[in-house]
Amino acid sequence: MSDVLLLGEAMALFVADDHGSLEDVVKYTRTVSGAEVNVGIGLSRLGFDVSYLTKLGDDELGRFIVSFLKKENINTDAIQFDPVYRTGIQLKSKTKAENGDAVAPYFRKGSAASKIDVEVLDQIDWTSIKLLHVTGIPLALSSSFRSVVYGAIEKAKEHNIMITFDPNIRHKLWSSVGEMHASLLYVARQCDLFLPGIEEAALLSGLENRDEICQWFDTLGVKKMIMKVGPEGSYVYQNGEGTLVEGFKVDEVVDTVGAGDGFAAGVLSALLDGEDLISAARRGNAIGALQVTHWSDNEGLPDRETLNAFMQR
Repeated sequence: MSDVLLLGEAMALFVADDHGSLEDVVKYTRTVSGAEVNVGIGLSRLGFDVSYLTKLGDDELGRFIVSFLKKENINTDAIQFDPVYRTGIQLKSKTKAENGDAVAPYFRKGSAASKIDVEVLDQIDWTSIKLLHVTGIPLALSSSFRSVVYGAIEKAKEHNIMITFDPNIRHKLWSSVGEMHASLLYVARQCDLFLPGIEEAALLSGLENRDEICQWFDTLGVKKMIMKVGPEGSYVYQNGEGTLVEGFKVDEVVDTVGAGDGFAAGVLSALLDGEDLISAARRGNAIGALQVTHWSDNEGLPDRETLNAFMQR
C-alpha cells in the first residue's frame, strides 16, 4: 500500500568533490538524482509510504539506485530492469556559495528509462494510492514514457486519485517547442493542482504578470495553482484569486538544485495531511529553503522534527 506514486527517471549522480570545471575534476561522490526521486525521498522522510516506478539498466548503477531507494524506505516493486539499455548518468559541479548554481550535464539519451512500456502500469495496485505526482521530465524523455504518464493519469482518474503536476521543463529533452507546449498543457488540464515555477508558467502562457498568468491557466481549465516565485516565496491561486505566501530566509545558499523538488514534497505532504493550499505552500517554501543549504539534490530534505523546528524559528 502506498500513499503516493511517482514515476520518472532515476540517474546515478556523480558530484564533484572539488570546485572547478568538470573536465578537470578527478574525484566525485556517487549518489542518485531525479526530480521524482527527490520528491519521493522528501515524502518518505516525512512519514509517507511512497512507490517509485521506472526502468533501469540491468547493471551496477541500476542496482545501486534500487539499494539507495530502499534505504530511503521507498517501495521499488514497480521498477523494471532492462538487459540491453543502460542506466542514465549525471555529473554535477561543486558550487560556490555566492550563487549556488551548479553545472549538471546528464547522459541519458537511449537510457533504459526511455524504453519503458505502458504494461508496467499493470503492476500497480491503484486502489491503495492517494496521490499521483507527475513531472514534465518523463513526458519529454520519450514517446513511450509519455504514454506511461498519460496511462497513469487515466488510471488515477478512474480511481479518484489526486493528481499533481510540476512541469519541470528541460528544454534539451524536447524535440520541439510545439510538442513541449502541447504535452505540458494537456497534463496541466488533467491535474488537480499545478505546480509551475513562474518562469515556466510565463513560457507556457506567453504572459509575464503572475495574476494574468493564473487567469490564463484558469481559462484553460487549470483552477488551482501554487506557483514558485523565487525568493518571494510562492503564489497560491484558487477560486479566481491569488495569495502570496512569503518564503523563508537562510543564512547561506549552498546549492539550488533540488529546491523545487523539496518545495513539491512540502506541498504534497501538507495536502496528504489535510492542510489547505496556503499551509501547503508555506511548508513547500520551508523545505525548498532547507534544501538549498545542502550540496546534494536531496540531502537537505528534512524529517518531521527538523521541519517543524525550522518553521517555528
